[in-house]
Amino acid sequence: MMLALEMYRSPAKFLAAKAVGGRIPGILTGPAAPLRLVTINEPKAERPGWARIRPILSGICGSDLGMVTGSTKLYFSAVVSMPFVPGHEIVGELLDDCEDLPKGTRVVMDSVLTCEARGVELCENCVTGNTNRCDRITVGHVAPGLQTGFCQDTGGGWGNLLVAHRSQLYAVPDGMSDERAVLVEPLSGAVHAALRAKVQPGQSVLVSGAGAVGLFATLALRELTQAGRITVVAKHPKQRELARAFGASDVVAPDEVFRGVRRSTGAFRLKPDFGAGEFLLGGVDVAVDAVGSKDSIDTVLRVTKAGGRVVLSGMPASGADLSPVWFRELEVTGTYASAREEPNGRPAFETALELAGRAPLDGIVGARYPLYRWREALDHAHSAGRLGTVKVAFDVRAS
Repeated sequence: MMLALEMYRSPAKFLAAKAVGGRIPGILTGPAAPLRLVTINEPKAERPGWARIRPILSGICGSDLGMVTGSTKLYFSAVVSMPFVPGHEIVGELLDDCEDLPKGTRVVMDSVLTCEARGVELCENCVTGNTNRCDRITVGHVAPGLQTGFCQDTGGGWGNLLVAHRSQLYAVPDGMSDERAVLVEPLSGAVHAALRAKVQPGQSVLVSGAGAVGLFATLALRELTQAGRITVVAKHPKQRELARAFGASDVVAPDEVFRGVRRSTGAFRLKPDFGAGEFLLGGVDVAVDAVGSKDSIDTVLRVTKAGGRVVLSGMPASGADLSPVWFRELEVTGTYASAREEPNGRPAFETALELAGRAPLDGIVGARYPLYRWREALDHAHSAGRLGTVKVAFDVRAS
């Protein structure tokens, strides 16, 4: 048996969170949370290539918060299996030998449950290394689940034990702290986003949002591309400080975006009639939305120059105005998780491990909580930017 936070199906709580969560955030970790701390059976590693992992630290991701708050789209309900233990950003210790990885190895995990993990014939995407696009995430000997942390059979990082397949695991280098290692999974997503952005030498880039997704995207863009000016939209003082440390050329507040981009690119600023949102003729070459809100998506679409590229790195909300996509012939690109073979010919996790070893990441994990303080942890994560925190994690060993 093990202690774990379990996400369970509750239509009433889902609707309550969706209806009032934005106005009364505290209800999301109180009576409206479809989450409970329970003692449940440990998941089993009964097939070749699978092993048990004892999580050490497990991060709280924006997608986890979306799940708890009811903002996640019902689109995803077909690719999860409930009840499940959340948590896909982990550093943990192997409790079993796993092929070439001996028991006791510290590991991080690519959470996508691909064909190889599921024991089925590789789909076209898995064959080409685009494992984050796997078409078999609901079949095989594992219950449906787009990732570990959304699958009934595997467990997740918000529990005392999970199971993972060798294809998901990467050994943590000796000397790397647990606090840095737990950031490798979100860093791998940033690596994927930066390479998907296809930034050409000297091009201008806007990153909208300076939470973990936006800050890590800024770092990856500066480290892995030859971007010219990188402008980051940051709301809070600590975010602005970190954006510059991670490679931003300019940092602007949300209400300064149009003015800042117009000034730096020489674009023309237009204001339609009857209160419609302003937009630019001209603008940045590439924009990355790292928030997913309607306002953030509207902004990046309206400040990207004709023929430019918009990368959606945050889980998108409803209601964005797509007029600029049509009128300015924008290329809109989604980024989800990371791939086994990126455009640079390497797994994103290998690149992310290198970044985690040299980037200025000390203090990025700003708070750690035992599982039994999960309500405080989620409240903190929900207000992380305002509180000057980038990443909140569960210290599972203390639970």
